[in-house]
This record gives sequence, C-alpha cells and structure tokens, in this order.
Amino acid sequence: MYTTLIQVSATDHPEPALCGIDHVQLAMPSEGEAAARAFYADVLGLVEVAKPAALAGRGGCWFERGATRVHLGVEEDFRPARKAHPALLVNGLPAFVAATGLAFTWATDVPGMVHGYVDDPFGNRIELVDASGATPRGTGTSGNGA
Repeated sequence: MYTTLIQVSATDHPEPALCGIDHVQLAMPSEGEAAARAFYADVLGLVEVAKPAALAGRGGCWFERGATRVHLGVEEDFRPARKAHPALLVNGLPAFVAATGLAFTWATDVPGMVHGYVDDPFGNRIELVDASGATPRGTGTSGNGA
C-alpha cells in the first residue's frame, strides 16, 4: 500500500478573484425618492446617476462619487436596516458633521478611529468614518457598533 502526501501552501493558490465592492444596496419605502435625494445628494454630497432603463420602473435611485456607490431600491414591506449598514469614508468628518448639522452619534468603540452613525430619512443606519483617521484593518476592537 502506498500513501501520497501533497503539501499545499498559501502560495500554491491563485490570488482571489474578489477585488472590491461595486456598490451597496439599501432599501427604501415607495415614493421616497425625493427624501433620498435630499439626504444622499444634498447632505452627503453624492451625485445621482440614472438607473438603467430596465430598472428605472422599479423606483428608487442610485448615487455615487468616485468609487463610492449607493443604490436605494424600493421594498414594498420596507423595514429600515438598524444593524447592517454601509460605512462611508468622509474627509474631515468632524467639520463635515458640523457643517451639515447632521443628527450624528459619535462612537468611541474602536480605538484610534474617528467615526459615528447617522440615520438616512428612512431609518437606515449609515456609518461615517473619518478618512484621515481610519484605523488599519485588524487593529481595532469590536464594540457595540459592529
């Protein structure tokens, strides 16, 4: 009887095909497009982009700025996301919060990270993280915000 041993290491595997996030999808109630525009475009500074014709009839709206893309889709039995949330990077978060007058809750659960939470007009939780003070991945501790 023969036994064959094969040694496998991390270098024997190709790089993962996953390379980033294209967009984040959040739900919103029907007829909420004006409120979405007022928050995501007017307050957060994202730019509304046209939805593809095949999707436009479903309602909702899409926003982006650079690589940041947020899609809002109508959900008939809408319930806001209170735990699951996107975390958006903001340059100069403290000044941004002061200038916009957001009802913002600062968080101190991750040492070295300047961040906090705001609700969109529909009650979806949105985390805003100061881009200059973001903690490198794997160095923070998990608190009640994650």
